[in-house]
Amino acid sequence: MIPNTLLHYIETEIIPRYQDFDKAHNLSHVQTVISESLALARRHPEVDDRMVYTIAAYHDTGLCRDRATHHLVSGEILTADTTLRQWFSEEEIQTMREAVEDHRASTDHEPRSIYGRIVAEADRIIDPDITLRRTVQYGLKQNPTADEEWHYQRFHKHLMEKYAPGGYLKLWFPNGKNAERLKQLQTIIADESQLKEVFRRLFKEETAASGIIV
Repeated sequence: MIPNTLLHYIETEIIPRYQDFDKAHNLSHVQTVISESLALARRHPEVDDRMVYTIAAYHDTGLCRDRATHHLVSGEILTADTTLRQWFSEEEIQTMREAVEDHRASTDHEPRSIYGRIVAEADRIIDPDITLRRTVQYGLKQNPTADEEWHYQRFHKHLMEKYAPGGYLKLWFPNGKNAERLKQLQTIIADESQLKEVFRRLFKEETAASGIIV
C-alpha cells in the first residue's frame, strides 16, 4: 500500500517536473509509466508498490540535465532526495536508484532487479501510433529547421535500430501486451510504403501543431 503522504509528495513535488520536458516525456508520459508499472506489479506480489510507484515517478527526472545521461542523473536525483528517507531504507533507496538507472532501452545490461524490469517494460509503452508519433516529435525538437526528407531518414533509421527485429529494444515480460504490440509495429516498419504514409501524416500534424514551417 502506498502511503498518502508519499503520494502527496510525489504528486506535488516530483511529477510536475515533467511539465518542462518534451512531448515524448511529458506529464502524460510519466502518468502512463506509473500506471503501467503498478499494473505489472500486481502480477508480482513479491514487489513493494511504494517502490514501484516511486521508481516510475523519478525515472525520467534527469532530463532536466540532458537526454544522453538522463537515466543516471535520474538515479542521482532519487538518491539525493532526503525526503524519501521518511518512507524508505537506504537499501531500498539503492534498489530504486539501480532500477531508474537500468530503465533506458539502450542500456548495455539487463536490469539488476524485478523493479528495473518493471519500469523498463512500462517505459516502452509500445503502441504503434504513439511510438511513431513520439519519434517524429523527438526529431522536430532536435532539428526543427531540417526538411521533411531529413526527418524521414532520421525517423526510419531510429525505428530500424530500435524496434525492427534484432533492434536494441529488449522486452522483459514476453507474455505482456508490449510483445504483441511490438509485432504490430514491426509489420508497419517492414512495409516502407506504409511507413512513409504514416510518417507524412504524423509529420504534417506535428508541424502544424507546433507552428513549424519546413
